[in-house]
Amino acid sequence: MKYFQRFSIKGKNAIVTGGAGILGSHFCMGLADAGANIAVVDINVENATEIANEIKKKYGVTAKAIYCDLTSEQSVEEMVETVVSEFGTIDILHNNAAGKSSNLNAFFAPFEEYDLNQWKEIMSTNLDSMFLVAKYVGKVMKEQGTGGSIIQTSSIYGVMGPDNRIYEGSFYLDRQINTPAIYSASKGGVVALTKYLATYWAKDGIRVNTITPGGVESGQNETFKQNYGNRIPLGRMAQAEEMVGALIYLASDASSYVTGQNILIDGGLSVW
Repeated sequence: MKYFQRFSIKGKNAIVTGGAGILGSHFCMGLADAGANIAVVDINVENATEIANEIKKKYGVTAKAIYCDLTSEQSVEEMVETVVSEFGTIDILHNNAAGKSSNLNAFFAPFEEYDLNQWKEIMSTNLDSMFLVAKYVGKVMKEQGTGGSIIQTSSIYGVMGPDNRIYEGSFYLDRQINTPAIYSASKGGVVALTKYLATYWAKDGIRVNTITPGGVESGQNETFKQNYGNRIPLGRMAQAEEMVGALIYLASDASSYVTGQNILIDGGLSVW
């Protein structure tokens, strides 16, 4: 048995939604480094194209940027059709994309004042999109008859409540922040959807798992990083590249008997 070879995904075809994002770009690079061809799916196709070109240059695999508005069923269906046309098969889906509102005042509003339309907007972006992408990609994987691996991205606040004390004096991109209830609710839904699909598609050899990142450094001020790090057994926030190893494991045959699971990459936060 060549144990380490089971981590290889050489020649596999992977979709990464939100592939042009802070974490998404690392996820695309990591899967490519392990040998996969990458469909970099994002609404920002210009940034996705830059990442696809970098992947081809650095890793010598096939990579293509594909536009998709994940809140539109028609756009999702067309994206999946394009991937099949360009790559032939879909072996791996990283259902990763999520978002915040363009109206940050509404997004960060107190719970007692939260607007229902804002709630629905974020739910559509963070959870409805997961349903749509899984629906169309899962159908393709099932028809291929060769199984597949679907990995969905949740958040630490999808499995535990936020400690609001860490937000005292904390800023992100020059504004006061918090974790609104809609973010927790939508990300908790991702974990539940994963468990459902894991049992639903098990007979078809399609494995479905979740990765749950803890707080990742991405522009927070020093007060936030210190407050957050004080809550973590490892004493710090995560770096984006530290999320990638779990993804490669779940995408590969190294995890062939793993489905329905949620891997928390949180520096030990959920242990306390």
